Amino acid sequence: MPVTILAIESSCDDTSVAVIKDGVVLSNCVANQEAHIQYGGVVPEVASRAHQVNMVPVLEMALKKAGIHKRELQAIAFTRGPGLMGSLIVGVSFAKALALSLDLPMIEVNHMHAHVLAHFAENPKPKFPFLCLTVSGGHTQIVLVRDFLDQEVLGQTLDDAAGEAFDKSGKLLGLDYPAGPILDKLARNGKPVYPFPIPNIEGLDFSFSGLKTSILYFLKKQLADNENFIKENINDICASIQDIIVTILLKKLQKAAKETGINEIAIAGGVSANSGLRNAFEALGKEEGWNTYIPAFQFCTDNAGMIGVTAHYKYLAGEFCTHEVAPYTR
Repeated sequence: MPVTILAIESSCDDTSVAVIKDGVVLSNCVANQEAHIQYGGVVPEVASRAHQVNMVPVLEMALKKAGIHKRELQAIAFTRGPGLMGSLIVGVSFAKALALSLDLPMIEVNHMHAHVLAHFAENPKPKFPFLCLTVSGGHTQIVLVRDFLDQEVLGQTLDDAAGEAFDKSGKLLGLDYPAGPILDKLARNGKPVYPFPIPNIEGLDFSFSGLKTSILYFLKKQLADNENFIKENINDICASIQDIIVTILLKKLQKAAKETGINEIAIAGGVSANSGLRNAFEALGKEEGWNTYIPAFQFCTDNAGMIGVTAHYKYLAGEFCTHEVAPYTR
């Protein structure tokens, strides 16, 4: 009998529902929230209310696109955390209600775990063991993946995540939210001519707070001399910021690969959609002799497809949860 799972993702500001059959993503629907642009960042209360509005329409869309009726489902999966508490509560509560109404078991999924397993939503798939650099707006991690349900974090950010570094730097430049993709687009037309320091952090951990501060003081100094500095040099500034963030990420990943002796290397998370990181990662992979893996764009950002793929392997392992389960933010 085929295993068909409906998955729900609501960790931040995107409402997503997917249908997965025997590990294959049949539909992966996402409703974005544009209301946060006017605030320059995600407002938790606005996000949770929008999830309440979007959840049922996105669910219906996912089932229709997959050609699946609710009665054909074997389980309901959902993001338990980490994420924004209000947003998670909406998704978790909806999953519980849906599972009760259909008398189906539930599968809770860790959002970061799912980003790693997004690589198994399509071919080519990495071979175990592999290393995954997971970079998003709230997290930056290097993960050793021994099996589908066996992951170990080897290093992570001590403060700001790489995605935050992109968005906060973009905000300093006056870019709209989310600034990361806009900064990436502008960087393609510039050159990394402005040097920024690489943090001296031991081991495989990361730190981006100092970089953000150095960018702030750099811009203040340049604007004091020329009030039009940002406007006149925006492409080169963006290219320089992107280059240093990518350099910091890949130096640590390169170190992890050498220490573990693993040459199956992947990147995942929202920042893995960044063109500078994708290109530099593939170039480094060729130089180092790695087998490299990058998810398709639809599986990079927050999406229920990766939640469903992870749930598929938890279903096979018999890892279900009760209705007493509660969301967690970290």
